[in-house]
Amino acid sequence: MAITTDRIDQHTVDWLRVQTYTHGVIGPSQPMLGPLADGGTLVAGTPPGCWGPMITPAFEGGHEVTQPVAIAGAEVGDAVALKIRRLRVTSFATSSGVMQFVEGRYHGDPFVAKFCGQCGTEHPASHVEGIGDDAIRCNHCGAEVSAFRFSHGYVIVLDHENQLSLTVNQEIADRLAGKASEMSALPELAAQHSILSLARADMAGVASRMRPFLGNIGTTPARDIPESHNCADFGQYLVGAPHRFAVTTEELHAAKTDGHMDTNSVREGAILICPVRVPGAGVYLGDMHAQQGNGEIAGHATDVSGETELQVEVIKHLTLDGPILLQNFDDLPPLARPITKEEREKVRALGAQWGQVEIEESAPITFIGSGVDLNAATKNGLQRAADVTGLPYDEVLNRATITGSIDISRLPGTVRVTFLCPLAVLDRIGIGHLAREKYGLD
Repeated sequence: MAITTDRIDQHTVDWLRVQTYTHGVIGPSQPMLGPLADGGTLVAGTPPGCWGPMITPAFEGGHEVTQPVAIAGAEVGDAVALKIRRLRVTSFATSSGVMQFVEGRYHGDPFVAKFCGQCGTEHPASHVEGIGDDAIRCNHCGAEVSAFRFSHGYVIVLDHENQLSLTVNQEIADRLAGKASEMSALPELAAQHSILSLARADMAGVASRMRPFLGNIGTTPARDIPESHNCADFGQYLVGAPHRFAVTTEELHAAKTDGHMDTNSVREGAILICPVRVPGAGVYLGDMHAQQGNGEIAGHATDVSGETELQVEVIKHLTLDGPILLQNFDDLPPLARPITKEEREKVRALGAQWGQVEIEESAPITFIGSGVDLNAATKNGLQRAADVTGLPYDEVLNRATITGSIDISRLPGTVRVTFLCPLAVLDRIGIGHLAREKYGLD
């Protein structure tokens, strides 16, 4: 059921499956599904992000994410916690690599403003004809029309049961391209072309482990923007852009929710706490990756179809500028892992030796920081931590130094700022119960 934001208090449901998608744009113009009850469960099948939408010129962004869902009771200035209960890959294979742009086929930004270089049609409908670099064809004139190429690429097959993967040779890549949609497991209502159709196989025989996560998940921004640009580093290319999504720097930062963070610890078991910038929050998700190292250094990782189940919880009066993440224990930096009962007893003994009686109760917290580069992103994450917790900025610096870490999520400008935060502070801002639940704290 699609709703408008003036109806988000009606017909609330406790469970909702999402099987419809946006085609590159997220924002207030998108009708919401729901509303889903506070505490309700959202299940979604998602198509791949990045490469499929990139080679589909009708898209006005680099992703294809779920239609947003209204959450009952979520108002501007609140936050919504997304508890990721289950996440699984459904693609059997995918393709990725380092990109290069095809000049003469876009206005300023090939993710956003594509056109056919031969007939000039803006965002033309297209189809797949054969395999390889020339496979994407304009419906209007028949010309090859993709605005993207691989400078180096690979095709990779996936073992769901054992969570392993292997890149394949050109012969196998060509066979997979012949049944690209099936091997990609594209959802029925997805509109993208499968990147397997390009069959670029420069790197065969590379084995790796699968470690799936969601690269774009969060809440609807306050203005329409391309889904892939709902962040500060990609979003900077909207500033003064020669297309309809042009914004000022101030407008971008007032609107975005940093849903596109490509943070590889946003995976099964994690809790992501997101800002609410429109009535009902408008929760959406997509861009599942089969694996990705910190930094996403190639610019793109292994985009796959998948299914996610999450539970939502509204946190009233928690005003955020960007996401907070409660990571799984294994993903936490060693210094940010909760102090165990055994360690606490030894700390008490150490304190008694020196006369320090008071020992802080704490829990890990991670603030996502974003900016035009890593320095700006780090400063942003630290400032967000100070603003939300009320701790002095310099104290956040010290805590991140001795009880945490700064970790790169994505180049050029998304980071994780993690540290042990006093539980009293987490209780005051309304998320102490989530930290206790997540980390088994008394």
